[in-house]
Amino acid sequence: MTFLMVIERFIALVNNETMDKLKQMATFVSVAARGSLTAAASLEGVAPAIIGRRLDALEERLGVKLLVRTTRRLSLTHEGSAFLEDCQRVLADVANAEASVSAGGVKASGHLRITAPAGFGRRHVAPLVPQFRALHPEVTLSLNLSDRVVDLAAEGVDCAVRVGDLTDSSLVSLRLADNRRLCVATPAYLARAGTPQQPSDLSRFECLTLSSEASQTRGWAFRIPKKGQDGAAELVHFKPAGSLDCSDGQVLHDWCLAGLGIAWRSTWEVAHDIAEGRLVEVLADFSAPPNGIYALFPQRKHLPLRVRLWIDFLKHTYGQLAYWRDHEPD
Repeated sequence: MTFLMVIERFIALVNNETMDKLKQMATFVSVAARGSLTAAASLEGVAPAIIGRRLDALEERLGVKLLVRTTRRLSLTHEGSAFLEDCQRVLADVANAEASVSAGGVKASGHLRITAPAGFGRRHVAPLVPQFRALHPEVTLSLNLSDRVVDLAAEGVDCAVRVGDLTDSSLVSLRLADNRRLCVATPAYLARAGTPQQPSDLSRFECLTLSSEASQTRGWAFRIPKKGQDGAAELVHFKPAGSLDCSDGQVLHDWCLAGLGIAWRSTWEVAHDIAEGRLVEVLADFSAPPNGIYALFPQRKHLPLRVRLWIDFLKHTYGQLAYWRDHEPD
């Protein structure tokens, strides 16, 4: 046997071993997704015993138990849950690489899990999903809209859109656009209650506060001039009081439009109401500098293609001034 023949046989053995590993991983993912060996075997057109042997070989090779199998149910162990995510990422990367070559371009697939604040998400994320899916039809997508700060790692979320100050340094953030918050109220409320002249006056007014969003836990932000320092200012937070608060920003918006008090809302939410005269901005001279609209995602060396494309899509869309100028609420 020549040296070249030895090398060729070695490469064949390595390739076969790699293919066996990928097949075991794919079988594990299929069983975990379908909840049974029988269902995974039926989909592949093989006997359940073959699926079982693959899983046994995988667990023996890794030296850990991935699945707890009984006659009635199948469940993942702690190690199995962690390994499942890695398997899904590896298989998705392989599929994306093959699709990119065969299709002559970038082609994403797999399931994308995203989250966004309820109000912003309804207006500026949900309408973009059909456009993204039209570009990448092999990507399936779950959208969670909530003003609760979702734990991306614990809840298996790929990307979050967040508005305002960021507090979680364990996540990677990308600024998508600027955002500014305004104090607003209806003309009728201001006619009845008066108009605050400086932020400290808010203690005498009904203020409609958000009860759950992390970015508002320090209070409403204002830029206050420093005494004796011409042109200098500092960022100060006030915690206004009121008889109404809510965890849903849209409800606060509705209450504000109903004349129940002063709210601290984002320009993307109230700009059209101000233009139409339904709301009036107050304390404009004290408005804080813009914060941001961000995409957040977990620390990963190799971000799945579908996540990268989604973030790029948001960055491109939000980066166009015409989008914010022309977009009006329903």
